[in-house]
Amino acid sequence: MFPHCNLSLFICFPGPWGRCMGSDCGPGGSQSRAVWCAHVDGWTTLHTNCDQVQRPSNQRNCFRVCDWHKDLYDWKLGAWNECVPVSARTFGAPRLFTCSGGEEGIQTREVGCILKSDGSPAEDAICEYFEPKPRLEQACLIPCPQDCVVSEYSPWTSCSKTCGTGLRNRVRSVLVPPLFGGSICPNLTEFQSCKPGPCTGPEGVYSLRVGPWSPCALPQARTTRQVKRRKGKGPGLRERAGVKDPETRELIQKKRTRNRLNRQESPFWDIQMGYQTREVICMHRNGSAMGRNLCTLRDLPLTVQSCVLPKDCQITDWVDWSPCSKTCLDPESPRGNRTRSRQVLQFPVGEGAECPPLEESESCEPQGDGVPPCATYTWRTTEWSDCRVDLLLSQQDRRRYNLTGLCGGGLQTREVYCVQANAELLKYLNDLREKEKASRPVENKLCEGPVPNRSQLCQISCPIDCEVSPWGAWGPCTFENCDDQAGKKGFKLRKRQITNEPTGGPGNCPHLVEAVPCDEPSCYDWQLVSLDQCIPEDEKQCGPGTQLPQVRCVNSNGEEVDRNLCSSSPAPEPASCEVPCSRDCVLSDWTSWSTCSQTCSSKTIEGKQMRTRSILAYNAGEGGALCPNSSALQEVRNCNEHACTVYHWQTGPWGPCTEDPSASPLNTSLGGRASSGGQGPCSMGMQTRKVICVRVNVGQVPPKKCPDGPRPNTVRPCQLLCKRDCIVTPFSDWTTCPVTCDAAGNAVKKKQSRKRLIIQMPSNGGQDCPEVLEEEKDCEVPKVCPGFRWKTHKWRKCQLVPWFLRQNTPGAQETCGPGLQTRAVSCRQLDGTQADISECLKFAKAMPAITQRCQLPCQDDCQLTNWSKFSSCTADCVGVRTRKRALIGRSKKKDKCKNTQMYPLSETQYCPCDKYNAQPVGNWSDCILPDGGKAESILGMKVQGDVKECGQGYRYQAMVCYDQDNRLVETSRCNSHGYIEEACIIPCPSDCKLSEWSNWSRCSKSCGSGVKVRSKWLREKPYNGGRPCPKLDHINQVYEVVPCQSDCNQYVWVAEPWSVWKVSNVDLKENCGEGVQTRKVRCMLNTIDGPSESVEDYLCDPEEMPLGARESRLPCPEDCVLNDWGPWSRCSLVRAETNNRVRMAYTLRSPSVGRECPEMTDKEPCSLNLNCFNYFYNITDWSTCQLSPNAVCGSGIKTRMLDCVRSDGKSVDMKFCEELDLEKKWQMNISCVVECPVNCQLSEWSAWSECSQTCGLEGKMWRQRSVVQASQGDGRPCPLQMEQWKPCPVRPCYRWQYSQWSECRVESVVCGHGMRYRNLSCFVSDGSIDGEGSLKIFHLFSVAGDCYLMEWSDWSSCVSICVKGAGVEFGSVQVRSRAVLAQEPENLQLCPDQAWESQPCTVGECYEYKWFSSSRLNSTRPLIWCQRSDGLNAGVCMCEEGFTEVLSSTGQLDQCAPIPILEIPTAGDKKGDVKTSRAINPTMPSTIQPGRTGRTWYLQPYGPDGKLKMWVYGVAAGAFVLLIFIVSMIYLACKPRQVTQPNYSYNRGKPHKNNSNSLWCI
Repeated sequence: MFPHCNLSLFICFPGPWGRCMGSDCGPGGSQSRAVWCAHVDGWTTLHTNCDQVQRPSNQRNCFRVCDWHKDLYDWKLGAWNECVPVSARTFGAPRLFTCSGGEEGIQTREVGCILKSDGSPAEDAICEYFEPKPRLEQACLIPCPQDCVVSEYSPWTSCSKTCGTGLRNRVRSVLVPPLFGGSICPNLTEFQSCKPGPCTGPEGVYSLRVGPWSPCALPQARTTRQVKRRKGKGPGLRERAGVKDPETRELIQKKRTRNRLNRQESPFWDIQMGYQTREVICMHRNGSAMGRNLCTLRDLPLTVQSCVLPKDCQITDWVDWSPCSKTCLDPESPRGNRTRSRQVLQFPVGEGAECPPLEESESCEPQGDGVPPCATYTWRTTEWSDCRVDLLLSQQDRRRYNLTGLCGGGLQTREVYCVQANAELLKYLNDLREKEKASRPVENKLCEGPVPNRSQLCQISCPIDCEVSPWGAWGPCTFENCDDQAGKKGFKLRKRQITNEPTGGPGNCPHLVEAVPCDEPSCYDWQLVSLDQCIPEDEKQCGPGTQLPQVRCVNSNGEEVDRNLCSSSPAPEPASCEVPCSRDCVLSDWTSWSTCSQTCSSKTIEGKQMRTRSILAYNAGEGGALCPNSSALQEVRNCNEHACTVYHWQTGPWGPCTEDPSASPLNTSLGGRASSGGQGPCSMGMQTRKVICVRVNVGQVPPKKCPDGPRPNTVRPCQLLCKRDCIVTPFSDWTTCPVTCDAAGNAVKKKQSRKRLIIQMPSNGGQDCPEVLEEEKDCEVPKVCPGFRWKTHKWRKCQLVPWFLRQNTPGAQETCGPGLQTRAVSCRQLDGTQADISECLKFAKAMPAITQRCQLPCQDDCQLTNWSKFSSCTADCVGVRTRKRALIGRSKKKDKCKNTQMYPLSETQYCPCDKYNAQPVGNWSDCILPDGGKAESILGMKVQGDVKECGQGYRYQAMVCYDQDNRLVETSRCNSHGYIEEACIIPCPSDCKLSEWSNWSRCSKSCGSGVKVRSKWLREKPYNGGRPCPKLDHINQVYEVVPCQSDCNQYVWVAEPWSVWKVSNVDLKENCGEGVQTRKVRCMLNTIDGPSESVEDYLCDPEEMPLGARESRLPCPEDCVLNDWGPWSRCSLVRAETNNRVRMAYTLRSPSVGRECPEMTDKEPCSLNLNCFNYFYNITDWSTCQLSPNAVCGSGIKTRMLDCVRSDGKSVDMKFCEELDLEKKWQMNISCVVECPVNCQLSEWSAWSECSQTCGLEGKMWRQRSVVQASQGDGRPCPLQMEQWKPCPVRPCYRWQYSQWSECRVESVVCGHGMRYRNLSCFVSDGSIDGEGSLKIFHLFSVAGDCYLMEWSDWSSCVSICVKGAGVEFGSVQVRSRAVLAQEPENLQLCPDQAWESQPCTVGECYEYKWFSSSRLNSTRPLIWCQRSDGLNAGVCMCEEGFTEVLSSTGQLDQCAPIPILEIPTAGDKKGDVKTSRAINPTMPSTIQPGRTGRTWYLQPYGPDGKLKMWVYGVAAGAFVLLIFIVSMIYLACKPRQVTQPNYSYNRGKPHKNNSNSLWCI
């Protein structure tokens, strides 16, 4: 609230404090704020209108915070307070709340800023400067009240009296204690009176009571006798024994040793026999002692007995702490353990205090400055193996393993091993002198984190094959060396070029030059270029003439050279020719010579060339030169006349790179891994190869047969790679030797091994790897199997209580009666040798008892011999065997001893039956491959579908063996190893199988780019998890389509010469006029030597097909004769529409006088896409990724084609585009990757797990495997089964089971301190049922006249305080309780309070409690009980809110009855609040627990018959009368009256008076 400066209408308002200002850090700062005066309506006014005396300060000192204060101040967080319900913090009436899981609440805490040095408080603003103030409250959950839950009642005990009025009772225990304000526990004991019958004597009032035994004590006279006896054993006895011979002395010594062991003369035991007594008194039933004569005299129980004097355990002091188990620094787990021990000096005897723990441990840290860091472990790998494609192929088809020449995508593997982290490994790998410092392998389980990959994909570059062009034509005969023309030996050469450079250079190509010997070689010769026009002789117009040749000088390669070089050779002579006169026959020019029919000549074959010409016009009768016959129109000449003896140089492969003695330095060995996989160059070397001269189709010939010029080199330099030595790790440590023992206790021999790994393979002539990589040896077998056992010695003589202590006991005899006997216990190894007793305390079972009660028979007792051994059995299962004993001494004559029912002298039993029945049990296991089938695959890991991962296995079913009584026995009794085996099949995965690729189809276009196709078809579908098929079409085929390009000149039209004219108008004299010529046109395959063979016509371009027939006019005699038209000239593309193209012809025969020649120029307009075309490039789409023929995956190439396309869309030869110098801007090849099909790779199966049950029928063993690498591409997928199980061998379950405690027996008296007994039995079962119930029987202990607490019950099972299904848990608890017992009805009021106590526990179960009912025989009311969700019957479930439990006389729930509600209306509220009074459950334990304490007796409103009791009606009537009285008093006290009271209220700032009537209630 703001302070009021004036009580009038003006108020002072202070503003917020400003920032703390000052020059120094700390408390010397100051801060200010604004203060103003305002009217109550909100408008500000002058300060003088407000009271200046009460004006707030506008300035104050403050703490100026600086950055370095962050280290001095901090927030202090208090503990969270108790969770308070939200409803308790809200105003108004509390709402009804139904708890379901928990109630929402709020808890608070204190938060303040403090000075770190002394914890003194500081202003919050200081800490808020650096960090916001932490929250002061948070939401929480208040658990619902947990009512007490008790068990069912135990059965009724027998009556506490044999006559008169006694009590019988039944008890129950607490299962769940009351928590969080829940209802307290009901009574745990229920009593019921009983009357066995009237008492005939005083025994109903008086009874003998036996008191407790007194502490064990020594008789006073015994110690004196012992001292005298020990003094009598002087050295003289030992001296007298020395006179005997050595053998006798040795026998005596052994006997003494044996006797000493049998006696309890051990430093660990000091057993002294004593005695103890007890009182027997006569008691009144009210608990008071009376005279013994009032009790009925019976055989009095013993009042004195032998005992062992109690000796507490004595131990030595602690030895020093052992060194800390952690001897190094480890940030993740810095602490280790250290232990210390102490020895036993004296074992506890009798009821002496037990020994405390002899060993203890505590956490510790390594001490000292020079503590080394702990060894860390890391994964290491060997180098990757060479990349192999066949490993991938073998995954797909085992038959394709170990193929050679493969390339593309492959797989490489390596080994992974664990080493101690060691920074010296890198140095080791680079320094050969430190091989011994390599990290040795250790167990893989020491390494953590992900395991590095054992395999990876890799790439083998596919070799590029050499591609060469076709052979060129044979060249002229030339000298072998034109610079040295001394010899006359010459060669004709033909060559070819490399069109695709191969991997490794041109040395891997076939020979490129072939030679044939020839005569008259010449290095330079004249080459005819053309012949000039025929010029007639004597300057005539026609007739014979000559043609001058146009020549050039060329060398043997056809290259033009200086003409002077051909001066030695005669130049070509002018050729004779003839210009036809007007009446002469006219012939066409000769065609070019055809290609030679053979490449060489022999006796049987000759090369021929042909050329032709045709008749263009016939002669004019007798005056002109006649036309030749048809044979003269064709000429044939020989060609390639050289013999078919072709020679060439043939090269072998290059040899390995060897050291060049002339080069330095010499190659050295490299132990480490080079930067490029160990392939770094060390020096220059040399390679050689074999070069021979070969005659085609014959073989090797002398080198002089081949020309020396093109002879390849035989030696070349090379880079000599460094040698790499093999590197191996040191041997690992020897594996541990497990010490296992057989049934006889003998150690079983085992083997231990060690191994080393190759981390670098040798190469380039380096040192080879050692042959031995794994060693094995026998383990050293210990002489004695480790183990210790207790050995018990003979019982000593039964020792009685001294006679002087029991001589006054009625019926006692001096030499007989109950006594005590002792025996010695020693520690032995399994082979029987003596061992230290501390070893047995650690490793053996509980120590056997060293004392037991015994009985020395008296004269009146019956004395018998021990039982003899059982007689032998004559037949199993049907025979019997007996054993006997006999009376001895005077017992033979006593009648009572002759009673065979009391003292049987023989026993008979059936012979053991060895008939056993074996039968299977449980389900079949998974199909499991035999261990021998688990050989590693090629990859060193399991590959799904490997041969060893499928095939025939075995499945197992457990065998169970029963004896003739249908009891479970060991399976060995049925001569079974515990299983039935049945062969089974693990189906092997079958992959999708496709055919091989078909051949490529022919390119779809004969000119330009097209496509070619090949296909595969489905042969077998995949099954059993095999590798899937690629996407198939509707006919189960898969296609591959790639672009292709056809040479437009690959197929050409070849036309034969025109036939003779066939004149249509018959004019035999003139032989001229209109006529027809025909010729044959064929499509032929074009080669470098010209057209070679005919092919189908569709392969040639139909638009380019020459005419096969033509109609024209055959010139008549004396007409002008022209040659055939020449080619058309090109059209200009710039203005094609306005241009023309022309073709020319020239005169072969001039016309006679008066006649003219036709036009010798033909012209036609240029028309685009008709006779004039534009040309441009067209690029195709990318092909699919193409691999090398020897690759299955990996890197490939995508290609596309470039077409030259005519403007009308037709693909044409590339020369048309190239002539236009069009730009080529496209990339034609790009790299690509085809994903490799990698099968799923699995780890090895793990070892079989421990059996899920140690015995019984349900035990299973499991093993797992994991995915090392998932499948990739079209690889085989991972299987679904990653886990396998098989049954465990069936073993009987043995358990000890106690019977119920007997009633307390106090010998022949009625009450007192007695003994109770229970039997301990060994039960055998198959483990299918639990032998022990969830509730234990209570141990009853009765004492006449007393009311007392029973012993503590067993701890209940651990119960989680939770909300079932909601996931809310408030911890776990277990509880035990003590119920009240009494035997006399008069003493019930003196009983102590029942008690219970709880303790926290872990892993509790979350239970629910529900009512269950069923019909009862002969009753209309159902049987109702409370059951826990685990099936346990609980005694009491709490009824719902507003109801109380009505129990029957048997303790079962009879019904839940509504609780009466008393309504008390309050004044002024007719409805009033409803107050509910509910009965409270009975007693609460005396221990301090949640809920109310002390005893609370409840009033049950319902009787046993379920009807309201009478007192309920009385209480209701009284409450009604009280209600009327209260209402009347309220009315009188609150009667209205007039009261004048001034009341001020503000109205627009002006006070005014208001009078009203008020009602006052006192």
